[in-house]
Amino acid sequence: MAGLQWPAMLYRRFGNTSVETSVLGIGGTVFGKLYGQFDEKEATCALKYALERGINSIDTAYWYGQGASECFIGNALKGVPRERYFIATKVARYEKEATRMFDFSAEKVTKSAQESLERLQLDYVDLLQVHDVEFAPSIDVVIESTLPALQRLKERGLCRYIGITGYPLSTLRAIVDKSPVKIDSVLSYCRLTLQDSSLTNEFSYYKARGVALINASPVGMGLLTEGGKGIPQWHPASPETKKAAIDASKYCSEHGVDITRLALNYSASFKEVATTLVGMTTKAMVDSNIEASCLPLTKKEAEVRDYIKRAFFDPLKSKHWEGVELEKYRRKVQAVQDKSHPNQTLV
Repeated sequence: MAGLQWPAMLYRRFGNTSVETSVLGIGGTVFGKLYGQFDEKEATCALKYALERGINSIDTAYWYGQGASECFIGNALKGVPRERYFIATKVARYEKEATRMFDFSAEKVTKSAQESLERLQLDYVDLLQVHDVEFAPSIDVVIESTLPALQRLKERGLCRYIGITGYPLSTLRAIVDKSPVKIDSVLSYCRLTLQDSSLTNEFSYYKARGVALINASPVGMGLLTEGGKGIPQWHPASPETKKAAIDASKYCSEHGVDITRLALNYSASFKEVATTLVGMTTKAMVDSNIEASCLPLTKKEAEVRDYIKRAFFDPLKSKHWEGVELEKYRRKVQAVQDKSHPNQTLV
């Protein structure tokens, strides 16, 4: 459209580094088809278009489709100047089978990081993260084995920065407290949303330590979508939380407001967060997400946002699902162990 002006991308300092990342980043989960199929040709165009629009932050992991997300991104970025993007991947979470899902050993994460670079077709990644640290046998394993291995990879030039990711905020903080290896970033997901904003309680702690905060899943892994249509069957939230999200979405629809836009705008508005990751597979998604992230809400949208927080989410007895997925994982591992070694129990 003639005369159309797109909102300019906003940038924030990545912790204590000299890097500035876009407030909106590309989340690679969708490229692993964890949320369904997508058109790869269209998504490739969308990724390149996102870079043209000023997005420079990209996040992926082997876990996202068992390498599929990394392969897709590696192919999509062919020919794109390396300085155009800040890319992160992860180690320690791998296969779908419970007994092969996690491995935090130094040997495995070292091999995994090198294989990720091959799939991404890169000589180095900007950020290498330990994936879902709460699933480690103990945080001591992460501190004494995993993170030192990442430090050695950093010294070899295979990554520029080191990070950790996870859901329980107390576990993330405990590792940052105790790690002799410098942790440059913490990625938290579903903890800075309209439904659960508990990450705000951690802002001063990480700022004082120069640790960059990355926020993922501003829509709560599908909770904050129209009519709850984006909520996957495997979502760990309680029935009460899911109902609240669906009711909030219905209220938004009745007032002509998009709850997903409200959710993204809310998450991206906090200056304490370096970048907020969102899956995008079309140019239209890129445009709408940039607009939601970089432009203020209308008066009506702000009023609706405040109302649904007050009426639907604030009354929730529990706003998170800490421990649900971990317990489910432990039960699966225990079941396999019981069959193989009847006299052993999982500690």
